[in-house]
Amino acid sequence: MTETAAVKAGSRVQSGDEFLESLRDGRSVWSYGERVDDVTTHPGFRNSARSLAELYDMMHAPETFDVMNAPTDTGSGGTTHPFFKVARSQDDLRASRNAITCWQERVFGWMGRTPDYKASLITTLGDNPEYFGEYADNARFWYKEVQERVLHIGHAIVNPPVDRSKPISETKDVFVHVDRETDNGLIVSGAKVVATGSPTTQYVYISKSGGPPVTDKSMALTFIAPVSGPGISMISRASYENVAARAASPFDYPLSSRLDENDTVLVFDEALIPWENVLVYDVDRINEFEDASGWLSRAIFQASTRMGVKLDFLVGAVSKALEITGSGGFRGVQAGLGEIISYRHAVHAIRDGMIESAEPGWTEGSVIPGTAYGFAYAAMAPGMYRRIREIIETIVASGLIYLNSNAVDFETPEIRPFLDRYLRGSNGKTALDRSKTMKLLWDAIGSEFGARHELYELNYFGQPETNHLAISQLSAVDGTLDYARDLVEQCMSEYDLKGWTNSRFVTPDDVNFIALRNK
Repeated sequence: MTETAAVKAGSRVQSGDEFLESLRDGRSVWSYGERVDDVTTHPGFRNSARSLAELYDMMHAPETFDVMNAPTDTGSGGTTHPFFKVARSQDDLRASRNAITCWQERVFGWMGRTPDYKASLITTLGDNPEYFGEYADNARFWYKEVQERVLHIGHAIVNPPVDRSKPISETKDVFVHVDRETDNGLIVSGAKVVATGSPTTQYVYISKSGGPPVTDKSMALTFIAPVSGPGISMISRASYENVAARAASPFDYPLSSRLDENDTVLVFDEALIPWENVLVYDVDRINEFEDASGWLSRAIFQASTRMGVKLDFLVGAVSKALEITGSGGFRGVQAGLGEIISYRHAVHAIRDGMIESAEPGWTEGSVIPGTAYGFAYAAMAPGMYRRIREIIETIVASGLIYLNSNAVDFETPEIRPFLDRYLRGSNGKTALDRSKTMKLLWDAIGSEFGARHELYELNYFGQPETNHLAISQLSAVDGTLDYARDLVEQCMSEYDLKGWTNSRFVTPDDVNFIALRNK
């Protein structure tokens, strides 16, 4: 048996079919007033579930196996997605980047909550399990289990936007909290948002991120729960996939129809969280964890890699749209496309800069992507994405809506001649070419799916102001601000009221008319 075959034989990574089967577990998902019996067959979720299943199949496919796999560090003798391991070197980060990119190319950058996103956090369990005190063995177990199976874990770490003017302790009826302790575990109630993609995840991670410090132990809680657990419900927003399935076609909404990560309100109603699923139940630890663990830099690393692929996709779609409208040769239009490409380059450069500026991780021997570059990306991405959408609307203009209503129009004899004549594209492109390209671009930026993505990118890492503050505070401790001030001080030290203090330079007393006048 070859080494590769032996590694494959030891692998526990689930296949696409196994992933889909795991979703048929009786989970409580509510949509349009009905409980969804099976998310793998329901028209509002089935194709997004299948998109995720394809990612798992890529873990096993010969043509992508080497990119998508690295040896586990758990002693299993198998393989895992490279980003599901604690990184020990810049090469580990490069392998993670390549694997994240490979997955994102399959979903064209439009799924932000693929399984590797939460790997950014789960790896911290393996980096420093001792941090979790009495729950250290739980951290070790979940690190091993998630890594070896490449589990799909969603997360909900933000309190609902209800009564935010009040102290957290006064909103226990809304926010996740412990009702009581039992021998079997914690009884938990409350809600979390925004549980993006949770209907098609296997587990959900619940904790705190940002906001005021927690002071009440009953709310100082981090745990992992199966989404099918008793007392756990998901109330989904409107499903764009469902709307596309019932009123349109994949031709009309090619992104909405298969890449819609449904956002839900995640509700715990007297839900039992077994003790073995608890990671933090302590005020100090939950308030310290985000800054201490460094998981945010890994999350930003995954997000920026995804965004790079998404911008590659948008550059290609816009370029094709401009070719079809015949406007690509105009100076202003070319400049608009160039601006989008410049943002694409900047995102890729920042992401790679995070690798080159990698810094020590939580414990000795581990590394994390460069934090300063990461926060710079998090701060600039919302405005950048909004600007890109504005550029597309400006340079493609009415071409985005100069379209027929539905794919069926092309199969309707009475209007097909009109479509072929009046909707034809430039540069030899047919009406069918035009419609297919423009409907794709419309779905990307103009549809409800597209508008949701702007909101998604805007709020991905909280308010941009928060990230700008983080960068400012970080620069005060990582040497950036001191270095910048030292440069200025060096410059200022080389001159005074009488001229240059650096002997290499010539003070112009011999030619300066003011100096000569005062002699």
